[in-house]
Amino acid sequence: MAVTEKSVTADGVPAVGHPGELKDEKVVIDVDEADIEEEDLYKPLLMDPSIPHEANPLTFRAVVVGIILGTLVGASNLYLGLKTGFTFSANMFGAIFGFGILKFLSKATNSFFGPQENSIVQAAATGAGGISGIFVAGLPAMYRLGLLSKSPIDDIGRMFTITIVCTFVGLFFSTPLRKFFIIQVARELRLLFPSPTATALTIRSMHAGAAGGVEAMKKLKGLLITFGAAVVHRVASYYAIGILYDWHFFTWFHIWSGYTSWALNIESWGWYFEVTPSFIGSGMLIGLNSAFSMFAGSFLAWGFIGPLLVHYEECIGIQELTLPEQQLSDDPKWDSLYSFASLSGLGKRKPSPRYWLLWPGVMIMVCSSMAELFIQYKVIGVAFKAGWRQTCIGINDILAKRGKQNAFFAAQAAKGNAEDSGSELVQDSAKPEDRVRTWMWTSGLLASLILSIIVLHFQWNIGGGLTILIILLSFIFSFLAVQIGAVTDTTPLTAASKAAQLVVGGTTSGAGFALADAQRINIIASSVAGGAAGVATDLTSDFRVGFLLGTPPIKQWIAQAVGSVFSVFIAPALFVLFATAYPCIIQTQGDLDHCAFATPSVAAWQAVAQAVTDPSISIPKSSGITACLLGALSIAQVVFRHYYLVGSREKYRDYLPNWGAIALSFVIPSPVFTNAALAGALFAHFWRKYRPQSWDTYGYAVAAGAIAGEGMGGVIGAVLQLANVSGDRYGTNIACPADSC
Repeated sequence: MAVTEKSVTADGVPAVGHPGELKDEKVVIDVDEADIEEEDLYKPLLMDPSIPHEANPLTFRAVVVGIILGTLVGASNLYLGLKTGFTFSANMFGAIFGFGILKFLSKATNSFFGPQENSIVQAAATGAGGISGIFVAGLPAMYRLGLLSKSPIDDIGRMFTITIVCTFVGLFFSTPLRKFFIIQVARELRLLFPSPTATALTIRSMHAGAAGGVEAMKKLKGLLITFGAAVVHRVASYYAIGILYDWHFFTWFHIWSGYTSWALNIESWGWYFEVTPSFIGSGMLIGLNSAFSMFAGSFLAWGFIGPLLVHYEECIGIQELTLPEQQLSDDPKWDSLYSFASLSGLGKRKPSPRYWLLWPGVMIMVCSSMAELFIQYKVIGVAFKAGWRQTCIGINDILAKRGKQNAFFAAQAAKGNAEDSGSELVQDSAKPEDRVRTWMWTSGLLASLILSIIVLHFQWNIGGGLTILIILLSFIFSFLAVQIGAVTDTTPLTAASKAAQLVVGGTTSGAGFALADAQRINIIASSVAGGAAGVATDLTSDFRVGFLLGTPPIKQWIAQAVGSVFSVFIAPALFVLFATAYPCIIQTQGDLDHCAFATPSVAAWQAVAQAVTDPSISIPKSSGITACLLGALSIAQVVFRHYYLVGSREKYRDYLPNWGAIALSFVIPSPVFTNAALAGALFAHFWRKYRPQSWDTYGYAVAAGAIAGEGMGGVIGAVLQLANVSGDRYGTNIACPADSC
């Protein structure tokens, strides 16, 4: 059964922190039409009858392999998140790579390896690799604002505890979310969960007899080759970055002209091509609509609005250094090279185009995602009705077990049971003994809440009332993110985090906090709200894989929990590694600093925290007006699409821009990543068009290998940097602007 591109109409919203995070209209990973006609995707998949029953898929080897693969994905995500603001899911990578490893082990030990054990591998991988978000955004922003210690190693204890809070609040939230979204309302709300469904179909196809084994080996081969090639390419490129990685065409034109061309003005705005396997792989997954929307957003931001702002002196650019002691203005070859992405000196001088563009980007993210949410008011009504129905049934059952009765709950439960009997509720295929017991997740959630109050009070000076607000926000964000992600394959966690910063900023405003304390509370509180929601969303989506494959939920939950325990130690350790190797990640970047990581998410968090807490920093009036206009336009498109482009006109939805993708291009500090994503999307489009069978076999495996491979190459690069044998010391900057890439 193939995983191919059959469209599931849905709308995309932006989310920094997830693979293919910007999609519009067509979910990228979908299910073959024949599959939809052949079986009900709201029930466990039909499996090969020759596959033996798996009595206990939760094996030691599956969990260990999953944790190792999750660590690889976590390391990759930390690198990619700091570099681009994107992170990627461990599902498909863990499923395919895990299949290869456990297939080998099963042959070596003469034991059986089935699809449910395969799902345990990717469940453990998801748990182990799922908490990188706070380390590529909020925490580095706190260092840049001088809110933490000088060295990350001095804060390692606080990193561990805040990671524990985010991880386990998210873990225990995911259990009731599974029951609600996957079992109770999946059919009513048409929640397909595209990527998890594709992962489950891929796992089934790999275990489908001899033919499935052959196809699985092809997928694994494609993943391994691409992964290895991406690692080698990334490591080698550190030593010849201008040749192997960054292709600065306009710099080359400038050099070939004898340093007299106008091309350097275009170079200054970031128009070059980066041979980045991760973003080319991401482009292969997000599809043409999102890729073209991202490129259009980049052209609008960095090819039109930005230059106009500088021309009319609304914003300014900064000249960088060629060497620590030499300014570009002193070198006639490079005196027209500027940077327009500085976020330093806010409130002291005119802002850079990057700061100006940040606010329209954030506004579009919030407006488009909230519009998508509220336009589904009927669906939300159904969701809350189902939630109330199940709550009443649960309370009535508890009272009945204790020999008590409440007339109100008894009546509501009877009404709910009557409605359920005539509805299309999905039936939970798991036996009662295979489900997560209520006392397990409720007691764990209660313990996590108590721990959250203690940690946030004693380590971050956040009161209990605000902590409860944070936890409530994280649950609301989880609820919204799972629902939107189940339909669109994207999660609005970027917009949610920004909303959390605004809410927390409102609670601390006028409360008498010193500026540093207000900023610290703003960032750490919003990080917990967004981080816990991100973990809950990932793990809930992962439950969908297990549901389709018939994996006992309790087994999958344990695998997720074990993986999550390891993530508590893995993620902070990896962050310390990167921050030690590249101090610019956490240092306040001055006008003339150069950093190997663009850190777009860090800059956005820093800017929002400053804007909502520091009276001396304001949003430019023209930026605010533009933000309101573009936000209104994004809302208008949502309404237009849902209410006008219906019936025979629905086909025109494919031609509408993805405003979430456009917004992200405003936030990313240069167009270089969107160029690579567009190249990947075009490559995948023509591959799928002219070699569809080859694409079905290799497409997603190649993309996953490229994404994870570059991230692992980045980890090796950090180790080389610490060992003082990196490209900075032994490499060349030939073909780079001002001899610096």
